[in-house]
Amino acid sequence: MTLLILRAGPLATVQDLGRSTWRDRGISRCGALDELALSWGNLLVGNAADAAGLEFTLGAASLRLDADCCIAVTGTDADATLDGRPLRPWWRQRAHAGQTLKLAAPRERMRSYVAISGGIAVPPSLGSRSTDLKAGFGGLGGALRDGDRLPLNPPTALPARAVGLRPPDWAATLRVLPGPEHEDFAASAREAFWHADWTVTPQSNRMGYRLAGPALRRERGDELASHGVLPGVIQVPPSGQPIVLLADAQTTGGYPRIGVVIRADLWKLAQLRLGATLRFTPCTPAEALGALRVQRQRLEQLRSALCMST
Repeated sequence: MTLLILRAGPLATVQDLGRSTWRDRGISRCGALDELALSWGNLLVGNAADAAGLEFTLGAASLRLDADCCIAVTGTDADATLDGRPLRPWWRQRAHAGQTLKLAAPRERMRSYVAISGGIAVPPSLGSRSTDLKAGFGGLGGALRDGDRLPLNPPTALPARAVGLRPPDWAATLRVLPGPEHEDFAASAREAFWHADWTVTPQSNRMGYRLAGPALRRERGDELASHGVLPGVIQVPPSGQPIVLLADAQTTGGYPRIGVVIRADLWKLAQLRLGATLRFTPCTPAEALGALRVQRQRLEQLRSALCMST
């Protein structure tokens, strides 16, 4: 059982929820940038939330299935069609062997996800099927290309009727914890950090989003020794223009950390297009943990509701 990539688009990859236990070895987490979109899509088609699916960046793409299965297209609106018939986003739908799924270039936001019942069955590397683009392993070893064929696990038996979800609320305001070097920055820089509109620059990628806005001046503090970093950390290099680290980010760094985007909001970054603007708002550790807890409770509620619907 396989699927054939007819048109891969500019940056299509196999992704699951990434490698969570290898950072001490210098291995990046990787995984879907929009974890909610992939997790919810997997639940729709009867998979575990961390099953491997496809991440498409800015479309347009097409693929052909060679087995009956269920599919769900989530993330940004990709105007998906199955043999020319429009598909509703964030819905589970039956697909038959030989049918072609097409995704158009999205009108808004950035990334689309395709979940397939059973999940993509590329061999796991270090416990994950996610593609690590900079290291060249996981998935098929890099970005997908036209003509690639991906193995599929046997599809989960599901009823024919369609089931859908309401997409999560999206806004370009990100909750942020003050970072270890937050107080090293001038008062004017801290004020600008919290109140400026920041623009995503073309120098952004899956490792991190480079932002443009007021230059953030560090007022005190010696040169920093190398330290561990995580997705969500907001570094400020000598240029004063922040970098928000994403799933493919390195595991260590030396730039001062003015803040950290909370885990529950990282998925929003995945959908910001180049040239889009965002704002930061302060958050406490208790609020960050509460937001993550609510997000995970919502995932369990969806799992239970979808199990009942089958």
